[in-house]
Amino acid sequence: MEYIPNIIFALLLIAGIGYFARNVKKLIRNIKLGHEVDASDNKAERWKNMAYIALGQSKMVKRPVSGLLHVIVYVGFVIINIEVLEIIIDGIFGTHRIGLSILPESVYGFLIGTFEVLAVLVLLAVLVFWARRNIVNIQRFKSLKGWPKNDGNIILYFEVVLMCLFLLMNATDIPFQDLGAGNVISQFIAPWFSGFSPEALHTIERGAWWLHIVGILVFLNYLYFSKHLHILLAFPNVYLGSVEPKGKLNNLEAVTAEVKLMMDPDADPYAAPAESAEDEVPAKFGASDVMDLNQIQLLNAYTCTECGRCTSECPANLTGKKLSPRKIMMDTRDRLVEVGKNIDANNGVFKDDGKQLLGDYITNEELWACTTCNACVEACPVSIDPLSIIMDMRRYLVMEQSAAPMELNTMMSNIENNGAPWPYNQMDRLNWKDE
Repeated sequence: MEYIPNIIFALLLIAGIGYFARNVKKLIRNIKLGHEVDASDNKAERWKNMAYIALGQSKMVKRPVSGLLHVIVYVGFVIINIEVLEIIIDGIFGTHRIGLSILPESVYGFLIGTFEVLAVLVLLAVLVFWARRNIVNIQRFKSLKGWPKNDGNIILYFEVVLMCLFLLMNATDIPFQDLGAGNVISQFIAPWFSGFSPEALHTIERGAWWLHIVGILVFLNYLYFSKHLHILLAFPNVYLGSVEPKGKLNNLEAVTAEVKLMMDPDADPYAAPAESAEDEVPAKFGASDVMDLNQIQLLNAYTCTECGRCTSECPANLTGKKLSPRKIMMDTRDRLVEVGKNIDANNGVFKDDGKQLLGDYITNEELWACTTCNACVEACPVSIDPLSIIMDMRRYLVMEQSAAPMELNTMMSNIENNGAPWPYNQMDRLNWKDE
């Protein structure tokens, strides 16, 4: 009978981690629906980006208030949950605060005391975040409706409950309070339970202990369905992000080869293309659905924090255009999730559902509103690149559907005929200086 709690704990742990692993497997499968990308170059720069941007939160703190609060929540939540290791060991082996048996009392007390201070800081930061999302009139949060808004609040409630359970667990742990080391905050909560018997305190402490580990497992598995998946994906996303200058746009190999051929005075226009050149011609130019994007772009979609910094910096959005870089990423993720569910429902095979990312989720109007200024890319705190998706979908519209706006078609015709975007002969291009 004495081992029943340990068995229940182990089964709970296996179920929680097993369900999480199942969802991670789905996540990886969905990302692999995209084209492979070689990101093996510039490894030193990639590691540097990961250290500064993902770990160091360097782009997050460009907005000092929200940046500092995010650092407190992120660092505090991660560090506090180091204690989860102790909870897991205690749960499996039936020990109580195994850390006291391994570490000197002063070291253990310092660690738990630090955790308690961080827990209070996290609670304060979460309250400010909640107010910013629900009371303060911040446009990038105000524009969120339905699930995206609720999702952000649910995570904040999760964090409040987990921090409170942690402090309650410490405050009602009689041996820990008698130790007098590490109870920096919980010593002020303990008097609230001064009238309780030792048995009642033990029951409350055990209840908080169980709820804390259950809460952690629920939180872990909730991440897959939440925008907070970036907690896990920010590091690989930043590492795999582009290290090219932001103004550089990628070119299709087949188109580049065609242009070079046209510009080569010695080339035979009637010669059959080399086999390697034929192999480079893609089945589709650009992207109309998530399967046409590359794996890094799909990883970007899953990593999006929905913070709205990209949209708040977008000049097209600020002037009233329909374009929202945040919506581009959310739409891409929603479509990818829909495709994943389609595959699950059809025994691992995608069956055409008559939908695609272009048209059903993202409109032509949104795509053509983009100025390609890269403001969204620069603003993103986790190195997401909405512009690359926009450009690939534009490429599809132009090269597959000939659906460019009239103004753009006119400009390209003028370049082809006159060598300039303007509708007059090259010989007349300098006439303006005589006026």
